[in-house]
Parts: sequence; structure tokens; C-alpha cells
Amino acid sequence: MEDYSLPKDSLFLGFDSSTQSCKATVLDSNLNIVTSDVVHFDSELPHYKTKDGVHRNPSGDGRIVSPTLMWIEALELILEKLNKSGLDFGKIVAVSGSGQQHGSVYWKKGSLAELGKLDASKSLKDQLNDAFSTNESPVWMDSSTTAQCREIENAVGGALELSRLTGSRGYERFTGPQIRKIFQTQPDVYADTERISLVSSFMACLLTGSYASIDETDGAGMNLMDIKERVWSKIVLEATAPGLEEKLGNVAPAHAVAGLVAPYFVEKYHFDKNCVVVQWSGDNPNSLAGLTLNTPGDLAISLGTSDTVFGIASEPRPRLEGHVFPNPVDPKSYMVMLCYKNGSLTREDIRNKYAEQSWDTFNNYLEKTSPLNGGKLGFYYKDHEILPPLPVGFHRYVLDNFTGDSIEGLKEHEAEEFDGASEVRAVIEGQFLSMRAHSERFGMPNPPKRIIATGGASANQSILKSIAAIFGCDIYTVQRPDSASLGAALRAAHGWLCNNKGKFVPISCMYENKLEKTALSCKLLMPAGDPQLLPKYTLLMKKRTEIEDRLVQKLGRQ
Repeated sequence: MEDYSLPKDSLFLGFDSSTQSCKATVLDSNLNIVTSDVVHFDSELPHYKTKDGVHRNPSGDGRIVSPTLMWIEALELILEKLNKSGLDFGKIVAVSGSGQQHGSVYWKKGSLAELGKLDASKSLKDQLNDAFSTNESPVWMDSSTTAQCREIENAVGGALELSRLTGSRGYERFTGPQIRKIFQTQPDVYADTERISLVSSFMACLLTGSYASIDETDGAGMNLMDIKERVWSKIVLEATAPGLEEKLGNVAPAHAVAGLVAPYFVEKYHFDKNCVVVQWSGDNPNSLAGLTLNTPGDLAISLGTSDTVFGIASEPRPRLEGHVFPNPVDPKSYMVMLCYKNGSLTREDIRNKYAEQSWDTFNNYLEKTSPLNGGKLGFYYKDHEILPPLPVGFHRYVLDNFTGDSIEGLKEHEAEEFDGASEVRAVIEGQFLSMRAHSERFGMPNPPKRIIATGGASANQSILKSIAAIFGCDIYTVQRPDSASLGAALRAAHGWLCNNKGKFVPISCMYENKLEKTALSCKLLMPAGDPQLLPKYTLLMKKRTEIEDRLVQKLGRQ
């Protein structure tokens, strides 16, 4: 039997360059965590003046960007922190990473040469200060490209055709529409751009000192890649911007090696010169890896700045809502995902307004209010929502005499505001009833065999209790809520193994029969809710969906 063990005493480093922070996790050869650290952008890099890691355009046009140089400085800062903690960089045999999906970086002509001659006696940021045709990177929160989405959809034969081709219809946050907008509104920036990277491939460029490919999984979040062939789609490229293919480079499988770590890091931090950099990928795909999600009946819910729900499918069946990406750790299957922009920041907003700015009070309110909230329904959109496509706004309704037994003839009336405790339950029930409704419509399992919860809010048992009741299944959690950097470290080990064997190796070979002894083990945290409550939530979900559909007809971004 073939030996799939990792070399003893070797270490594997995973980064996560996310919206609000840069995290690092180091695994040993038994896949246990050796150390981890984090850099918070707002507080530790205050000179960039970001709020929640981004700059929002004050005009309210939906334009949201991050300073490209901040991500470089955060990488340097986290490496310094790991260095001070006594990490032996010489034992690291592979590095990989996760980047917030869809965000893009624009390398100026001549930058490849600059990347190739980095001087270890100077900072990365100072040497790359002038390497970009724009220092502002559009990120996934940006919703200013509706016109470009429609133009690209129309050019290829409609929204459904774009979804069939690329795995998703035109979405404002996707990189293709963002590139088209730059081409149209800043033609000089586009003309001066030599290479366009995603956040993930951009960070891999820094580590290899050369242009790293975009990986197939994160590349599927651009509205540019043919989802079945896993190459750029010529028809979509032409509909997006001229000369785009040469600015993108090739795509590569997520388990492939991007290159060796650059001499800069060998000299400065004493990395081994043979340390490989495995392709970086998006944060949600890395979470899928870190959660060891490999059964079609399982769902994962990531509760972060955005909330996402994702699962695995053997065949891509793209629809008008949701997304299909190649599975980052299995070339034969696909990852299906739904994304909600109003996640933790919206929950925090309600906490601050109605729960004394305290999670304890918030959780207390959630525990003391009864499930179904007496028929009080809330739609809370602090930011333009993706699913459903609704603008900023708050909508509250009360269902008259709702008992959960029937919705026939049930009338609702609008409300200005609820009491504080009902607001808290309305935001939580609203978010997860919406998530359940869309995931069922997308063909995800109903009810799921189990849900694995990750992300910051997965540590909140009161929220998990509501999710278990609404979905009607057990909720598991992993040891750590930051599954993206853990998944990246696991993918570093997987990429090293595939490279060492000269072929693709199933990732499960690394932890088969020993999952419980690794940092990847899951534990049951919240059993499925009251079975008599589930049909009542199903009725409430149907009523909520009716109201949501009416709101979309009236206010939705078409």
C-alpha cells in the first residue's frame, strides 16, 4: 500500500488574507496546529484608514475597495509576528493560502521585473509601492457594476447562458464585471496593466517573486472561466474587455505548485530554499478543505463578514442564483455555494441598536423569545444584498394570528419597529430562513445530513440553536472558527504530497482513520431542534419567501 505520510518534523504554513484581517496557521506532519497568529487591518494598520478592512465610497454608489499595499504590509507584519514567536521557518516545506474571493489587483507594466529582484534588506511594501496601475482593489462587497453585469450577460445570450458557461450569472462583486468597469471608466489604468491577479494569486505572486496563476476554483468566481473545460471562456473574455486573456495568464489546478518560495523570504526569514508555494485559492474553497467536507449530504455554513452556505456536487448544474466552482481538493467534483453580503456586520448593527452593544444581551434576548417570534419577520440589509438582490433597507412585517399550523389566508402588516428582543430574533430567524429557502431552491439537501458551522459567529451557541431548529439537523463545529487559514495549511500539505508523488492524490489519504487525532476533527455542538417545530418553520419560510419575492419585484436590482 502506498505511503501517504508527510515527512516527520516538517511544517505546513497556511495564510488567510480576508476582508478584515490576515491570519496564519501552521500545521505539523500529524496535521495538528503548532502556532497561529493574526493581523487586524483597522487596528494594526490604522494609517490606511479602513473601516472593516475597506473604504466605502461616501456617495453611496456601492463602490467598495481596499488598499492593495495594506495586504502586502499585513503579510510582512504577520511574518514578523511568527518570527518573534520562535517559529522555525526552515522546517516549513510548503506554504499555501486563502484570499477573500473576487477582489482584484492590477500590476503595472514592468512589475514582473520588480517582483523578481526583491531585496531582503528592504520592506516588500517600499519596493512594490509603485508596482500597481491602481492602488485600490475592488473587493467582494462592491456593488457598483450592475450595468457591466447586464452588458456581459446580454453579449453571451442572457443571464442563464452566462451561468451555464461560467457557473454563475453576472454578479456585481465578480471580477469580470469589475475589470469591465475599470476598462470603461479608467481606460489608462487598464492599458497600463500587465497582469490582473485575484487576492489569492496576488499573495502567491509575493511569495514566489513572480506572477502566479489564478487557480481554477477561485477563477470560477470571476464570470470569466468555462466551468466545464476549466479554461478562460473566449466568448466571455471578448464581452468583458479587449486583450484580457494575456493580462490574466493561465489557470492552474488548486493542488498545483505555483513555484518555490522567493529568495527574499529565504534570506529574510530563513525559509528553506526548496519550500514550495502551493496555489492559493479563495476563502470559501479553503474553508471547504479545512472542514473536510466530502459527503454530498453535508452542508457547511460560514458565518463571517458575509454568510455563505456550501456543499459538494458531482455534476455542475448552474442556475440563476448561487454559484458553482470546481472543488479545490477533488478535480472530479464541484463546490456549490450561496453567498449573503449581510452577515456579521448586520448582526452587530442590530446588537448595537437593540441589545446594549453586548453579545450577552443579544444571546439572552434570543434565548428568552420564542421560536417563530410570534409571526414577526424582518429583512435587514445594511449593505446591498446579493441574495435576494435588494438595496440597502430594513423591512419589518407582523403575520396576524400566526400559529405555525397554516399560512392559508394569512395576512401580514408592515411594522416600523419591534421591541429589542424581537428585533434580535427577527434578524437571526430572517437570515437563516432566507438561507434555507435559497439553498433548497438551489437543490442542496433538505434537510441536510448535518451542518458544519465555521466563521466567527459559529462560536455563538444561541445562534447555532436557531440554525439547528430552522434547518432541522445536527450542527457540528470544528476546533477553530478560522477554517480558511487551517484549510490553506492543509492544502499546502496536500499540494506538497501531490507534487512529491507526481500525481493527484485524494486529500483524504492524509487523514484517513486518524481524523479525530488532528486539528480537523468535528464535534457535535447542537443537536437538531424540536421535530414539531420544523414544519412550522417551513411554513414561516414559505410566507417569508412570498414577501421577499414581492420586495424583489418592487425594489430589486434587475
